[in-house]
Amino acid sequence: MSERRVVITGMGLLSPLGLCLEDFWAALRAGMSGVRRLQAFDPAPMPAQIGGEVLAFDPMQYVEKKDRKRIKQMARGFQFMVAASQMALGNAQVDRAQLDPTRFGVFVGSSTLPGELSELGPAAQACTDIAAARVDMRKWGEIGLPLVPPMWLLNHIPNILACHVSILNDAQGPSNTITQTDAGGVMALGEGFRVIQRGHADVLLAGGVDNKSIPVNMVRHCTFASMSRHNEEPARACRPFDRARDGRVLGEGAGCFVLEELNHARRRGASICAEIDGFASTFDCGLTGKGISRAARLALKEARIGPEHLDHVNAHGYGTVADDRREAIGIRDALAGVQAPVIALKGYFGNLAAGGGPVELAASLLAFRHGETPATLNCDDLDPECNIEVARTPRPVEKPYALKMAITELGQCAALVVRKWSE
Repeated sequence: MSERRVVITGMGLLSPLGLCLEDFWAALRAGMSGVRRLQAFDPAPMPAQIGGEVLAFDPMQYVEKKDRKRIKQMARGFQFMVAASQMALGNAQVDRAQLDPTRFGVFVGSSTLPGELSELGPAAQACTDIAAARVDMRKWGEIGLPLVPPMWLLNHIPNILACHVSILNDAQGPSNTITQTDAGGVMALGEGFRVIQRGHADVLLAGGVDNKSIPVNMVRHCTFASMSRHNEEPARACRPFDRARDGRVLGEGAGCFVLEELNHARRRGASICAEIDGFASTFDCGLTGKGISRAARLALKEARIGPEHLDHVNAHGYGTVADDRREAIGIRDALAGVQAPVIALKGYFGNLAAGGGPVELAASLLAFRHGETPATLNCDDLDPECNIEVARTPRPVEKPYALKMAITELGQCAALVVRKWSE
């Protein structure tokens, strides 16, 4: 079988910088952060009170009237993914009536999507003996369970994400959810790339989503993770690779792409954004950075290029001391002495977890389109232990390739090579 090439023909995203590609790019160009004091609930009891929230989101705007009842049954993160997928199809000008539904699939990256406090809070309160600090299980069975919404569990099983998108779009081809937390979105793109390469599909919706800034996630991360406490200046709180960084900032959002086999895209006259040329996923055993380097090297090898061909590396850039240092080690080793510019975008919107990789990749594709990469926000004083060339001002695009990195705090790694489209 001849080599099947995979191109990107459409993009859709929701982020703290806006609800469309145009607003997203304008904010990046202006150096404007979407991180602010949390508005969806009162964060005062928590040590970290800031995050990147998606504002003014109305999910009903993104689906046909006949599907709006289904939207009401979805948790917020599910709604994000549905909206981003519909935007991507519109951006790609896909006529679903002209697709073979059995060759049309969906790959979504996610992590666990916990519910809102309003879903289980009343049931828990009704059954909790505050004085004894325990839950009365008899009360739980009698009055607690009836207070739990009947769709509660289905709203939080990650694989339901791909199901919703598949059902709404009659996508009857390969469907999967990649639950590798913060690397899940890039891994979903990579797995979708592989499925089309192997000839199992011609068109895929692929991307990622998460909503880490809701109360349950905020409490968990404030308890167990390294979180920035710069509540007084939210826009400057997330500082990837900066000497003064003090932890991550949580956010929410989704990014989705239409992936197509090249000849399929050509037959329908699609406008092509970029081509995916390489992908790899690894595990960074011991959190040394070696797994990060290996993923990047393997992706570059598959793309048949060296680091000297890269216009930029789009880093994960958590904004934590340890994670940024090991990522810098991995990137530096993979570049093998080549000084490729590195951008890290979480200063603009925080850590969108599985949604972050696709949203950040969209910035690289928009940079190809507009001829300029955005600056890394808040990296004012580069940590000397992060010895990489962080681009702290906008710069012109000079080469046709970008390398997108994604990592997790537990060691999962992914790397994706994309090429600016040219015939």
